[in-house]
This record gives sequence, C-alpha cells and structure tokens, in this order.
Amino acid sequence: MESKKILEIAVHAADSRKAEEIVALDVQKVSLLADYFLIMHANSKRQINAIVEEIIEKEEEAGVKIKRVEGQKSGRWVLIDMGDVVVHVFQTEERAFYNLEKLWADALPVKLEF
Repeated sequence: MESKKILEIAVHAADSRKAEEIVALDVQKVSLLADYFLIMHANSKRQINAIVEEIIEKEEEAGVKIKRVEGQKSGRWVLIDMGDVVVHVFQTEERAFYNLEKLWADALPVKLEF
C-alpha cells in the first residue's frame, strides 16, 4: 500500500479518537527512516491507548503490517512503526518537551483532511 494512504488511515483513526493537534511531516528528503511522521497528543494514558488501538486496528483492517509498537506500557510517548509511516502519540507535556516538529523542521508539513 502507498505510504500516503497509510498516513490517511492513521489520521482518520486518530481523529476519531479525539487526538489533538495532529501534524504530519513529509520526511522523505531529510530522513531515511520513513516517508512520513505523524505526530499528535492526548491528555491521558487512557486516551493515548484508545488512539493507538484505533490506529492499529484500522491499519490492520487495510492490510498494513505493523512492524512494532513501543512505549505503550508507559503511555507517555507511543511510537507505531509501519515502515514508511511512523506515528508518535504523546502525552501533552512529553510532546512539548521533545518538540519533534522543531527537531524535524526541515521536513515539509503535509496538509491533512479530516
């Protein structure tokens, strides 16, 4: 499946679980790690888990292979690796601290449709 479609599925799944400030970055020209980073936050571990579970469920339904999920136990920063798309779900304070948008400032923002 095309990475842009994987990104769209994740965006809609996250939005359906009320993820906040969803941002997608096109990192193809600045990183070999992935095509897109999807970054968002939530205010509680419970909400983060709901977002993560929804993204995983919708991606698997579409036939996308989840390579790994990290940080789900702590619930402060969960990373979902789908190869060409990497999703970061933060608690609000963690997102501000790590500020991935600034770290990857050379990446182009992707216009998202909800």
